[in-house]
Amino acid sequence: MDSSAKSYGKLNPVSFSFIRFYVLAFLFFAANSALTIILPLRSEAAGLNQAEIGLMMGAYMFTCMLLRPFAAQLLGKYGPLRVMKGLLILHAVTLLLFMIGDVDTYLWLRALQGVATAFFSMTMQAGIVEKLEDKDRAQGLSMYTLFTMVPSLVIPILAIQIWENAGDIWFIVLMIGLAACPLLIGYRVDLPGQTVQNKSYTLRDMVRSFSGLWRSTPLLISSVVMLFVSCVFGATATFLPLYMVSTGMASAGVFLTIQGLVVILCRFILRKKIPSDGSWNTWLMAGLLLCAALGTQMLALLEFIGPLVYLSAVFSGFALALMYPTLTTYLSFVLPADSRYVLMGIFMSSYDLGFSLGGLAMGLIVQSSSYSTMFTICTFLSVAAMILVLAFGQRMEAGNGKRSAAAN
Repeated sequence: MDSSAKSYGKLNPVSFSFIRFYVLAFLFFAANSALTIILPLRSEAAGLNQAEIGLMMGAYMFTCMLLRPFAAQLLGKYGPLRVMKGLLILHAVTLLLFMIGDVDTYLWLRALQGVATAFFSMTMQAGIVEKLEDKDRAQGLSMYTLFTMVPSLVIPILAIQIWENAGDIWFIVLMIGLAACPLLIGYRVDLPGQTVQNKSYTLRDMVRSFSGLWRSTPLLISSVVMLFVSCVFGATATFLPLYMVSTGMASAGVFLTIQGLVVILCRFILRKKIPSDGSWNTWLMAGLLLCAALGTQMLALLEFIGPLVYLSAVFSGFALALMYPTLTTYLSFVLPADSRYVLMGIFMSSYDLGFSLGGLAMGLIVQSSSYSTMFTICTFLSVAAMILVLAFGQRMEAGNGKRSAAAN
């Protein structure tokens, strides 16, 4: 292992090579930030109903969920560098097809975009793990996560401006730029040719170990909570632009920018406040879920509260910022070491599944009722997750003392 590590060396998380990593992450996810705004608006203008729009937008994360195991297999077989080159070509082709395709092709193109994202996220995280010393790994992963969220600060407003004030020519320019720039940077990014630790979770591992979900209370509760909350996040990402355009009482671009800013600031400023010893904090989790519930309920009341709805972006952003890293860090300590990657894969899939269901299931609800009703149901999902956390809090906290004693 040492000789392999020396063959491509270890880097500093703030070195020039890793700045290229972060810039690449920004450019890659900027495309999704733009399409999350533009595609629902273009689809509605072309006559698609909410259920069809939800299916189209949900195909992105659903495909990402299904392809994670396969991405892990290819990553172990071919190495991060070769996989990165292939996925960036797929990403560029997909964006160019968005440029020339019509709404009838969006479902399949969103699925292709999900394929590229499944490979990209795993390749980047594997590259960070392989290229950094163990003591720098958390810092590198934190910086990577931040740069995946930075596009949500600026891209939504740009996308809204393109939709409202510019012609199709600027949409074409944006797609060409977001297709070409990641290719130029990604082909020279300093990724290892192979992984030092070939510990990818395969499809067979996931099927065989799925029973571990029912045997492990921490994994089961964390996965169900993540499933509910990511469904709320997915519904908000899919239908917020349509909702605010239809009411004309708030700007989706401003809302998403505020939310993105809150996410970035919270993940940076509060990154050391997330428990890093495997302990479970019931009241922290309940507080985050309460913030998620307040955020969606304020959206449901948009017509009554007007501009105050931007406070919803603060509540939702706070929950979005800390929910995933808190649960991920907790599980990385409490899951058994011999099956940690497999079980973490199940947890990650619960996020992908919930996010896709946020578009699929909630689209049907919007079509049969209203946006306000849909956001109220999202509130109930967050409250249900909070009740689950409170009900199992003592059982989840039971291991805190044991892990603390073991650490000492």
